[in-house]
Amino acid sequence: MSGTTTQRLLDAGRGAALAAVLLYALNLRGPITALAPVVENVRADLGLSATTVGLLTGVPVLCFALLTPLAAVLVGRLGTAQAVAGSLLTVLAGTLLRSVGDFRTALVGTVLIGAAITVGNVALPVVVARDFSSGVTGVTGAYTAAMNAGSVLTTLGTAPLAALVGWRWALASWGVLAVVALVAWQRVYGWRRAPRVASASGAVAAPDEAPDDARQAPGSAEGSAPPPASAATHVLRNPLTWLFVVTFAAQSASYYGLTAWLPALLHDETGLSRAGAGAAAALFQGFGVLGSVLAGGALARWRTRRVALAVGALWLSLPTGLLLVPAGWAVWASLGGMAQAANFVLIFSVVTVVADSPAAAGRMSAAIQTVGYVAAGLAPSVLGAVHTASGGWRAPLLVVVAGLAVMVVAHLSAIGVALRHRGGTLARSAP
Repeated sequence: MSGTTTQRLLDAGRGAALAAVLLYALNLRGPITALAPVVENVRADLGLSATTVGLLTGVPVLCFALLTPLAAVLVGRLGTAQAVAGSLLTVLAGTLLRSVGDFRTALVGTVLIGAAITVGNVALPVVVARDFSSGVTGVTGAYTAAMNAGSVLTTLGTAPLAALVGWRWALASWGVLAVVALVAWQRVYGWRRAPRVASASGAVAAPDEAPDDARQAPGSAEGSAPPPASAATHVLRNPLTWLFVVTFAAQSASYYGLTAWLPALLHDETGLSRAGAGAAAALFQGFGVLGSVLAGGALARWRTRRVALAVGALWLSLPTGLLLVPAGWAVWASLGGMAQAANFVLIFSVVTVVADSPAAAGRMSAAIQTVGYVAAGLAPSVLGAVHTASGGWRAPLLVVVAGLAVMVVAHLSAIGVALRHRGGTLARSAP
């Protein structure tokens, strides 16, 4: 076989593997955001309060915080091939179960979705680091964009589907994304076979071995393995960790709270139809793709504190704009969407730079996410309760404004502490 032919086969293998990764990533946020456009239909049909129906959006995020250690163990024992295939089957089962029966059945399905996505949060960075070692940054950006694209797709499409076939069939229909991803994944990775993709050196990747998968897990923003107890204790004694905990908790709570309720809010406050409100809320998710891309360029050109202040101001423009000029919802949703994604990148970029080592960055990231995702999981129910108690959306928006204001202060303080720790610079080349 000629060298050219071999290279073509290797490139084809890489392309198929990348397609499998991106199709999998479509399932790592879309099932959560699918509920938001029809949350009022679900609430009315099941006879739920706003607080209770908020659990159906918040529980998957709580799973991120509570089940990540277990997911890391599972990926380590099964290997990524089986773990990912199992998570896709579980996403499918949870999606279908959420769409039948009463609230209890829906809650069980929601927990399954959350647990399955938690496995994906751990496994996917391992796959990228192992099988795309020469292009980790690019592939990570691509699958992050795919996660946002999944959110856009389900936010945009659920309400029109519900108008045709009802909310149950509309939510269940997104199970097709899991089926397509499972077929693509199985063609490349199978259950136990070695993935036929090329490594950085040009060699075909080694078989999928569970211990190696677990050991290679990077300290990514949403895929860090749990640290040893002594190391975690050391991280928790660092004031910088707690400043970032407050920053990320407010960031995540605001994002998931607005993700859950923005379609209902736009419907009530602007007179948009359910389908129109879902499409409007898709701007918030869609512009997150742009924000993720722009964040890196902004950090390369401007001082970190200046970027954080600008991103915080843009984030605040969404709830503030909806309070003051709700007719400008398209502008506020677009600006807020860019800002929330850019802020996520900014937070963990700074964490990676200021940590003393990659292992320390992973420990700090894990501590930040554990607390942050607990806050995020509670946010939809809290905002729903505030909405019910106040009889409108002004009070929930004020809660988001207050949370984001705290976020900006904590973030700027964290960067200030980090600058002092780093001798006045946060150069990206720093270890």
